[in-house]
Amino acid sequence: MTLYQWFVCFLLMQIVHFLGTWKMYEAAGRKRWEAAIPVYNAIVLMKIIGKPIWWTLLLFIPIINLILFPVLWIATLSVFGKRSTLDRFLAVISCGLYLYYVNYTQPLNYNSDNNLEPKNKATDTVGSLLFAIIVATLVHTYLIQPFTIPTSSLEKSLLVGDFLFVSKVNYGARVPMTPVALPMVHDSIPLTKNKSYLTWPQVPYLRLPAIETIKRSDIVVFNWPVDTVHYFFEPKGKPGVIKPVDKKSNYVKRCVGVPGDSLSIKEGIVYIDGNILQLPERAKPQFSYAVALDGKTTIDFEYLLKDLDITDPVYFKNQERRDTLLFSALTAAGAARLKNVPGITAVERQIATTANSAIFPHNNQWSQDNFGPIYIPKKGARVAINTKTLPFYHRIITDYEQNEAGEKNDLKLIGDEILLNGVVIKDYTFKQNYYWMMGDNRHNSEDSRYWGFVPEDHIVGKPIFIWLSWDSNAKGINKIRWNRVFTTVSGEGQPQSYFKYFLIALAVFFIGEYFWKKRKENKV
Repeated sequence: MTLYQWFVCFLLMQIVHFLGTWKMYEAAGRKRWEAAIPVYNAIVLMKIIGKPIWWTLLLFIPIINLILFPVLWIATLSVFGKRSTLDRFLAVISCGLYLYYVNYTQPLNYNSDNNLEPKNKATDTVGSLLFAIIVATLVHTYLIQPFTIPTSSLEKSLLVGDFLFVSKVNYGARVPMTPVALPMVHDSIPLTKNKSYLTWPQVPYLRLPAIETIKRSDIVVFNWPVDTVHYFFEPKGKPGVIKPVDKKSNYVKRCVGVPGDSLSIKEGIVYIDGNILQLPERAKPQFSYAVALDGKTTIDFEYLLKDLDITDPVYFKNQERRDTLLFSALTAAGAARLKNVPGITAVERQIATTANSAIFPHNNQWSQDNFGPIYIPKKGARVAINTKTLPFYHRIITDYEQNEAGEKNDLKLIGDEILLNGVVIKDYTFKQNYYWMMGDNRHNSEDSRYWGFVPEDHIVGKPIFIWLSWDSNAKGINKIRWNRVFTTVSGEGQPQSYFKYFLIALAVFFIGEYFWKKRKENKV
C-alpha cells in the first residue's frame, strides 16, 4: 500500500468509528462532533473510559494497536453497563462492530465509575495479561529481540547455540510492514505450519531514527532477501512461500560492504576499493584446508581437534589412500598450528577457481573465492544500465524497489533496449541503500556471494549480547558454554564473560534486601 492508500484507509476507519460511537460520546456528556475528529476522538475516548491519554499513541503502532483494540472495545462497553461475558465475546468476535448494536439499539446509561474496579478477578487478570503482552510486544518490536544462532557461518565469533539479544535501536527500529500479525512470533505459529500473519495490508517502509549506521565488519541480523522456504502447508507444485519483507527468515552475517563500496574477492580475501578489508580482532575468517600426512606418524586427532576448537567436518580426501585430510573450516592460526604437528607434511588453503553458476549474478564468470569487482548501490546513486550491468541490478529494480505509484517495476529487455515501465532507460537511480553480507566461515556460508545485495528495508538489528550459549554435543553441566554467557558480541579485544559480575551483583542485592527488612522489623 502507498502512503495515499494508507491515508484513505485511516479516514475510512475514522468514519467507521464515528458511525458506531457518536451516541455513546453524547451519552457520556461529550459533543457528537468529538467522535469524528481524528486523534482527538481517541483522546476523548480515553477520558470517557478512564484510560491514560498516552494510550492514544499505542493506537498508531502496528501490531500493538491490534492487541489494544479489544481492550478498548470491552472498556467502552463496560462504562455503559455492558459487562457480561457474552457482551465481551460479541465485541471481540465482531471486531468491534457489536458497538454499533449497542450504540443504536440499547439504552446508554453512562457511569464513569464502572470501569474503576473489575467485577471479578478473571477480568482483572485478562486485562493485566493483555497489557503485559502490549509492553512485551513493544520491547520485542522496537527495542530488543531474542535471537538464536542456527548455523556455523559466523563460527568463532558466533557459535551454533548462542542465544542473543538483538538491538533494534542501533540501526533504527523498523516499523512492522505486516501490521496484522500475532505478537512476538515470526512467520509461523509455534508448533504449527500455519502463517502467523495476513499478507494484506502492507505498511510502507519506515524506520525510526538510528543511533549509528551500519559499518563494515558489523555483525547484522537481516531478513533473507530471497527467502521462499516452504514453512507452511501449501498445494503441490507451488514453488515456495512468497513472504512479506519483515516475515522473511532472519539471517545473521557480517557486513563486508556498505553503500558506495566497490567490492572484490581475490583468493578468498575481501577487498574494498582495492584495499584489503580490515577485520576486527574478534573476527576469525575460516577456509577449507588440505592437510597432507606422512602416513607413518600416529597423530592423536581427537586431542588435536579439541585443541584447535574445531567442530566443523574433517574428512579424508581419498578414502582409499587416506593420506590427505580436508578441514572444511580452519582459521589461519589453526593452519599455522597444524604445520608444527609431527606427521603433517603440508597444509594448503583451498581456493575455488572454477566459475560457478550458483555465484551471483549467476552467469558463470566468478567463483566464491574470486569475485568482482562489484558496485554496492547507494541511495541516490545513478548507474548505467545495459546488457552487461543489468544482471547485477535486475532483482533490485524488479523486487526491491517500486515505481512512483508504489507498484512493482516492469522491466523488459527487448533486443539491446531496456524498458522500465514502458520507457527506454540508459541508467537507473537507486531509491535505498544496499549492503553486502558474508559469513566468516567462507566455504560454509550461504551469503551475498550467492544471492546478491541486502536492501536497507531488510535490516532487522545489531546483535549486542550473548545471554546463554548451549552446546548440544556436550553432556551435563558442560552443555552450557560458561565462558560465553553474558558476553558482548562486538568490542575491542577477545570476548569476556560478565556472568560472575552479574552473580555478585545479584548476591549483593538479596543480602542488602535481607538486612534492610531486618532493620525495618527491629524499628517496628
